[in-house]
Amino acid sequence: MGQQEILLVLILAFGILGLVTAWLLARWVLKRDTGTDKMRLISDAIKEGAEAFMARQFKTIIYLAVGFAVVLFGGYLLRGGQAFDPVANNALSMAFWTTLSFLLGALCSLIAGYVGMWISIRANIRTAAGTLRSVNDGLQVALRAGAVSGLMVVAMSLIGVGGLYAAAHYFGGVAVADLAKTPLLIVGYGFGASFVALFAQLGGGIYTKAADVGADLVGKVEAGIPEDDPRNPAVIADLVGDNVGDCAGRGADLFESTAAENIGAMILGAAMATLAIKSNINFAWGVVGVMLFPLVARSFGIVASIIGVLIVKVRGDEDPMKSLNRGFYVSTVLAIIGLAIASRWLLYSTTAPDAWWHFLLAGIVGIITALLYVFITQYYTEFRYRPVMSIAEASKTGPATNIIAGIAVGMESTALPVIVIGVAILAAYALGQSSGLPDAGLFGTAVATMGMLSTAGYVLAMDTFGPIADNAGGIIEMSGQPAEVREKSDRLDSVGNTTKALTKGYAVGSAALAAFLLFSAYLDELKNYGLNLGGVIGGTQTVTANGMTQAVGVKTQYIVNIADPKLFVGALLGGMLVFLFSSLAIRAVGKAASAVIADVRAQFKEDAGILAGTSKPNYGRTVDLVTKSALREMVLPGLLAVGMPVVVGVLFRVVFNAGGETVAAMLMVGTIVGVLMALFLNNGGGAWDNAKKYIEMGFAGGKGSDTHKAAVVGDTVGDPFKDTAGPSLHVLIKLLATITLVLAPLFINIPK
Repeated sequence: MGQQEILLVLILAFGILGLVTAWLLARWVLKRDTGTDKMRLISDAIKEGAEAFMARQFKTIIYLAVGFAVVLFGGYLLRGGQAFDPVANNALSMAFWTTLSFLLGALCSLIAGYVGMWISIRANIRTAAGTLRSVNDGLQVALRAGAVSGLMVVAMSLIGVGGLYAAAHYFGGVAVADLAKTPLLIVGYGFGASFVALFAQLGGGIYTKAADVGADLVGKVEAGIPEDDPRNPAVIADLVGDNVGDCAGRGADLFESTAAENIGAMILGAAMATLAIKSNINFAWGVVGVMLFPLVARSFGIVASIIGVLIVKVRGDEDPMKSLNRGFYVSTVLAIIGLAIASRWLLYSTTAPDAWWHFLLAGIVGIITALLYVFITQYYTEFRYRPVMSIAEASKTGPATNIIAGIAVGMESTALPVIVIGVAILAAYALGQSSGLPDAGLFGTAVATMGMLSTAGYVLAMDTFGPIADNAGGIIEMSGQPAEVREKSDRLDSVGNTTKALTKGYAVGSAALAAFLLFSAYLDELKNYGLNLGGVIGGTQTVTANGMTQAVGVKTQYIVNIADPKLFVGALLGGMLVFLFSSLAIRAVGKAASAVIADVRAQFKEDAGILAGTSKPNYGRTVDLVTKSALREMVLPGLLAVGMPVVVGVLFRVVFNAGGETVAAMLMVGTIVGVLMALFLNNGGGAWDNAKKYIEMGFAGGKGSDTHKAAVVGDTVGDPFKDTAGPSLHVLIKLLATITLVLAPLFINIPK
């Protein structure tokens, strides 16, 4: 068995370990108590609504994905000619492998999203029943159910990329001498994952916020009834929305992040290793070791996440958030150890013996960046800190000042994250450049991205914990449990709100780093296809080994000149796409919410016994209405995001012979604007939400006061920001990069 086979077996074995652990955790969760008959009745209604939505949504997404696969295959065949010679032996081979990887990525993303939703709608009742006994029982059920989704996402990404790489290498027609080009055959996997994640996040986000906004405005503001009150016809739809938006949508989102990052890091690692070997710098396990290093490091991350989840336990009367943080810190430390082992094993070179620990430090930079993003998000979205308190204070003078303060907080919240991500990119790049390997700066940033995503399994477990705890709280309240039980469920719900906000910050931070990595991979891919936007500059670097000194060329700099009118227009279009996409996503929530509001008002008017508590509302009618509205409204923004890079790339290639570089400019500015807009929407919306919760705790008159009503308006404005447009932008940022990676041959005219 050769080195490559050993590494692939190891990678697939760790992926299978993740799947087996997820299955065992699912069995453990499903064996828990399911509470009273009344609790099960509510849980069954949530399960029925969620499964009905997902069945319809997946049917729509499958039609769109198959349609795009046909277009992708046909486009590659029509392009044909010498475009694919640098990578595959012919256009048909390239079209086949790219389309196959696209469809597999889409399928795996669908499965990842569905598993997240499937386990959450079965865990909510078990979490509620566990909370009847203790906070620890409820927390462990919710977290381990979340870990089923988290481990499935990371393991399937690992198996998918590793398995596709093996298939493409052995059957894809890439010459042994061109082994480093194998990842270019499977870039479609990341794009397929992005394609599904975008529609899953959009559809789920529109659904959850349309139901939430409708339930809040008619229930809390107009009727004056509490949240999760069974008299509200939209309350089941609201609880369904937590699952299809936060669980299914975020599962697909982070699956896409890990898949795209794996492939992008493989492309950059292969490019760096190939250049190093040409400069007589060899690695312990050759080019294949460097190329598969991202997958090996991800394998150790699975083990770290498993251990982190299993040790979480609430000790006595401690804050549940403290126990979750303890698990996260353990996962982080173990991930660093795993990264150190992988770096020393696969990145060690006798010619550059210090290189491996430079890359280890770059990975640690990524991990620190993740921690800082979590703390910054916490500062801007928790009621204990100045930003949220300032919005609550502004609510005293009405909705207008509440909204002004919320927008200001959202805008302010972009500053610190941008500084952190800027320092992280520069530090990781410098560590790569100083490693002693030629042109290693970009690979340093790739390892930083790997570090940030190294605990993705645990982070997704915490994220899915949030909606499960929220649903459990709703079941407990609607089933009329005693006050002491509601108090315990409120503690878990409060922690869940925090974890959801923190993981949104983590997601946008990882999206920013991954987008830079994928942008670099796109430029490197253009070089493989014959379009070199720059060259080797910066003179030479001296490397000493075994008493001999040699000079190697360093620092390949790619030039995207936005002073060129064509590229400047492409850059403008990239920035515009982010604003237009956000507008369509937010407007979609408004349209769907209007339909919910009309339905809830109509039910109250048709049957006065609903508010009196003598008759039940028609929950199914509202759930069905929101489902149809959300699926209808998700199509236009989704097609805009997918179609615009294709149109710009092909049009500028045909008209100006500048498709590749114009798309590069579009991708660069779209990424920058997308990161800023996502931060603004996520943090602004989260701050509005917690300002309302702060007032509900008794500040400035508490529930029912004019201050509270003003805060509910602000929270309603922030809902589509933080749960629809913001999370969808995480996916858009990476989708722009993955679609350009896949379609690069269609954007450039290869010189003969």
